Amino acid sequence: MITNVIDRRRRAQRLLLLLVVTLPLAMLLALGTGAVHIAPADTLAVLLGGDRGQATLIVQQIRLPRVLLAGIIGATLAMSGAAMQGLFRNPLADPSLIGVTAGASLGASVLIVAGGSSLSGLAGLSLVSLGAFAGGVLAVLLVYRLASSENGTSVATMLLAGIAITALAGAAGSLLEFFTDNERLRQISLWKMGGLDGANLPRLLLASVVAGAVLLALPRYALPLNTLLLGESEARHLGIPVNRTKLALIGWVAVGVGTSVALVGTIAFVGLVVPHIVRLLIGPDHRTLLPASALAGAILLVCADALSRIVLAPTELPVGIITALIGVPFFISLLRQRHQYGMQT
Repeated sequence: MITNVIDRRRRAQRLLLLLVVTLPLAMLLALGTGAVHIAPADTLAVLLGGDRGQATLIVQQIRLPRVLLAGIIGATLAMSGAAMQGLFRNPLADPSLIGVTAGASLGASVLIVAGGSSLSGLAGLSLVSLGAFAGGVLAVLLVYRLASSENGTSVATMLLAGIAITALAGAAGSLLEFFTDNERLRQISLWKMGGLDGANLPRLLLASVVAGAVLLALPRYALPLNTLLLGESEARHLGIPVNRTKLALIGWVAVGVGTSVALVGTIAFVGLVVPHIVRLLIGPDHRTLLPASALAGAILLVCADALSRIVLAPTELPVGIITALIGVPFFISLLRQRHQYGMQT
């Protein structure tokens, strides 16, 4: 058993090193990928301050904010997914289970129907983005309130409440789509597909601040998450403040995912598939699972965004479509293998 633990730690260290090396390489290649191809040497020269004419403008003004935003959003979604899978003790859980994605979609739809897409909000964001964030946070608060009682917060009840709120928000959004005109219906559809084409400096700065806080906060709960895998009763006996841990995890995930959805729309499967695959490779220890998931999520979304720019170039596909096409086969495979690799409940 000790040998297995040592081998698992070594695999985790090797994977972390591989991901740390792969991420900047993926970003470098993504900066040169698009309707206008830029060689890696020219891209690197631009990043180091060299002047390559048109390539400089494309890399610095258009692609660099987009690639950095993709990395930040991917890391946030993947680490949030790993935290939710640990909290629910279910490898097929993802952040949408607490209602944040559906709530954000409803908030965005309400503002689009009201004409908010043409109005500016804070930090260069449209009112649609602000409405999406507000909708996501309100949905999570409602789910948490429904799952809370005098005896604490039930994870099972939270899961059921999340499913109910997600269905309610979906029905309300469908009702709005039924009554709105074709132009706003198209705007809602495109927003739900997810996309990084709106990346700019204000969005990047906001994502950096929020994601930075989330990515620093969640690893602090690695040991409580490891203990919760044994069960809530065992965690309490070992001195873990279970209810406070649940509230903190739900809060950080709501802020991180709510901000991500508000900035780039709905990005499917990153928070589900990435942490599950990483867990299969290095085990359930959240001390390495959380940072490894963040790095892998960043790589996945950076690569998916690069693919979205070249599959139908010069037309760009919404990145949410690419992540769904990548994620669905993995999801089906995970469902079939769950009995073999599933976490203990």
